[in-house]
Amino acid sequence: MPVDRTPTLRSGLARGLVRLRHDPTAIIAAVLVVVLTYLVLGPVLSMLASGVRVQFRDAARLGLEPGHLTVAYIQRVFQSRISSVLFWRPLVRTLVVSISVLVGSVLIGFVLAWILVRTDFPGRKTLSRVMVIPYIAPAWTFALAWLTLFKNRRIAGSLGIAEGLGFSLPNWFSYGAVPIVITLTFSLFPLAFLLFGGALQSVDAQLEESARVVGASRTAILRRIVLPLLLPALMSSGLLILARTIGSFGTPYLLGSPVNYTVLGTSLYGTIQRGEAGPAGVLTAVIILLGVLAVSVDVYFVREARRFVTVTGKGGSQTPSRLGPLVVPAGMFVYGVILVSLVLPLAALVLSTITRAPGVFRRENFTLIYWIGRSIPQFPGQPGLFRNPDVIRAAWNSLRIVTLAAIISGTLGTFIGYVSVRYSTSRVALYLRQLSFMPYLVPTIGFGAAYLTLFAVRRGPIPSLYGTIWLIVLAMGINYLPFAARTGTAAMMQLGREPEEAAMVCGASWWKRITRIVIPILKKTLVTGVILPFISGMKELVLVIFLATPGLELLTTQVLRYIDYGYTQLANAVVVVIVVIIAVLTMVLQKITGTGLTSGLRGG
Repeated sequence: MPVDRTPTLRSGLARGLVRLRHDPTAIIAAVLVVVLTYLVLGPVLSMLASGVRVQFRDAARLGLEPGHLTVAYIQRVFQSRISSVLFWRPLVRTLVVSISVLVGSVLIGFVLAWILVRTDFPGRKTLSRVMVIPYIAPAWTFALAWLTLFKNRRIAGSLGIAEGLGFSLPNWFSYGAVPIVITLTFSLFPLAFLLFGGALQSVDAQLEESARVVGASRTAILRRIVLPLLLPALMSSGLLILARTIGSFGTPYLLGSPVNYTVLGTSLYGTIQRGEAGPAGVLTAVIILLGVLAVSVDVYFVREARRFVTVTGKGGSQTPSRLGPLVVPAGMFVYGVILVSLVLPLAALVLSTITRAPGVFRRENFTLIYWIGRSIPQFPGQPGLFRNPDVIRAAWNSLRIVTLAAIISGTLGTFIGYVSVRYSTSRVALYLRQLSFMPYLVPTIGFGAAYLTLFAVRRGPIPSLYGTIWLIVLAMGINYLPFAARTGTAAMMQLGREPEEAAMVCGASWWKRITRIVIPILKKTLVTGVILPFISGMKELVLVIFLATPGLELLTTQVLRYIDYGYTQLANAVVVVIVVIIAVLTMVLQKITGTGLTSGLRGG
């Protein structure tokens, strides 16, 4: 007689459902794998595929069916008559700009870190906090400040303050490589400052004291002890700055376009604007390759840095070096950097929004018309910022889009951290950790182009998202996922499994454990995983310039629109609002978490 196993199967299924209800981690992991594979790998693979598959618009010219494999786009980018304009010249310019910015940023960052961490310079703690403000502000803010100060008559709109004062500026100084390098350097040096500051703080002071005892000079100690120990920080800061510069778009676009100074980022933007999806895919592949190479080398040196043991008990305490007569040149350098990287740019932007003509400081020239005016005579149809429906609409779009993106990023990051800790040794956890970090490896401009390619048309059950807020929301949420995922993982590792296991023994459901134990205990850290993407999203330009459409303007795209129209004062006013929002959010984040970017740098 056959044995009826139906009751056994039913009971087994019931037990499985009960287990899943009490611990649905496996289901969460499976959903995360599917969703992140599509949203992270999908766009990149889709963009890369467009570089080797015939596009519909080129099918007749190439004599091939759409979707057929081809090397025509690769040849067009690397070997055609226009390859020098499309790729080779932008590549050389990108490398020149990137290396110049790297050298300048590292030098400024190292000298500042040495003065504010290892010497008795007065006010070191406060000045260390001030030094990271340029890094918080959008990078292209400095480009706008440069135009406000040094714009000449080559492009439309009001002149720069320098020309308003009677100075005639050449094109090479107002636009092109020189201002791009200068503005990017003063935007990115805080990254080197933070990395060098942390490294200098951890160097064992006993090593230097021992060298002084045997009569070594300050120069010899620096060259033979300190600098070799700082090599990992040097390589890490340099490569991260290199990766940021390679993928930059806003600054080269604003300062390079007037003189046709194209880098890889602006060349990619131009190909997409012309509808050349095939060459755009090839250029995206190059930018991604350069970014991945730079960050991979950085990861290697971070791993190598673990072999440098520089803290040894009580010997790790630091005694600041006395500057003596060098305090004057050190002060000139520190306050000179603050003046150039912070005071002058912000002052120039604010000043331009309250003066009718640049460089004229008479009482009748000052006005609030660009902020609260009902109508601006030189800008037909444009009221002041706070009365402007276009700006109000862009602000609403920015707030709702960035908020949704931050919630998505923070939620995904929390679940990734939960799965990574609960399944810490599994391949699924490893895959999710690596996948969540991947957007950091891809330059933002390549990531934006990839999302445009994947979601521009309907693909199976996934509708076309182009022209909707959801395309920008998804792109932002996934692009900032590395920050949220790392925050979520760190939070879950701090909690451990014991509180949740104790509640499970008492019969608490998974949802009750999460809402009443995990989230309340880790709420500060988890809020950080939402606020960080929100801050990044408010200053995002590269993603939205690709994905925003007419009628779906954000504050950042509204800035570019005003610049194209020559409405300089309105553009600068919007930038000032963005900077204020970001500064307030950063202070809120520090208040919530009780930490700051410079929390590891001690000072007096």
